[in-house]
Amino acid sequence: MDNGTAGGAPGTDPDGAGKPSCDSAEIDPAGPYADGPWRNYFLILLDRIPTPIAVCRAYGEVMIANPAMAAQWGAAPGQLRGRNLLDLFEPRAKAQLDRLTEALLRGRRSRYPVEVRWRDSSDGSAREGELTIDPVGDPSVHPPALLALLRVSETAPPPAPGGSASPVEARILALAAGGATTASIGTALGLTVDGVNYHLTRLARRWRVQGRTALVARAYVLGVLSADSWPPSPA
Repeated sequence: MDNGTAGGAPGTDPDGAGKPSCDSAEIDPAGPYADGPWRNYFLILLDRIPTPIAVCRAYGEVMIANPAMAAQWGAAPGQLRGRNLLDLFEPRAKAQLDRLTEALLRGRRSRYPVEVRWRDSSDGSAREGELTIDPVGDPSVHPPALLALLRVSETAPPPAPGGSASPVEARILALAAGGATTASIGTALGLTVDGVNYHLTRLARRWRVQGRTALVARAYVLGVLSADSWPPSPA
């Protein structure tokens, strides 16, 4: 994983174009589950895991992310494809990133913790946590894909329980207020049904309400949805 500093990304070409040196070995983010129906099972499982997870190329480019990870960016999972993890997460110690880069260059495959900080997408508060980076995939593919799991620090300031909502959450609420079904919301925003439910559950916990009707009503009271527009739209 690389942050654009001197030296370039591990396994890139010498011209500095930022492309992997093994373009002929295309990496499927589903790894060993890439064939047949197993790939769909893998993606469904990834959507349902509450832990923020992303599968990236060796230099940090996101290939796939689950809703929990996308929520940290205030985006839908599909919008993260092609983005770099280091656009969001700032390593607290460059030495940890250097250790990971060296390990990838030497072909080592172990788990590497990287302490990071970032801004919560819903309210802009400072957050801290740890990215666990695990090289995965076929041993013959070099450099390997990276599985990144985010653990949010328990000591970080909790998100404010006020009327904050990420852009994706606000669009979900606007569609729900207009009577859209979970499936149609997912189609409109490029989310799975599980992804839509993840965001609704996250909002319900933050605002301490139960049910979609209460969520929509709360969104209007808090000013997340515009009170003078139809069809409903974010304020």
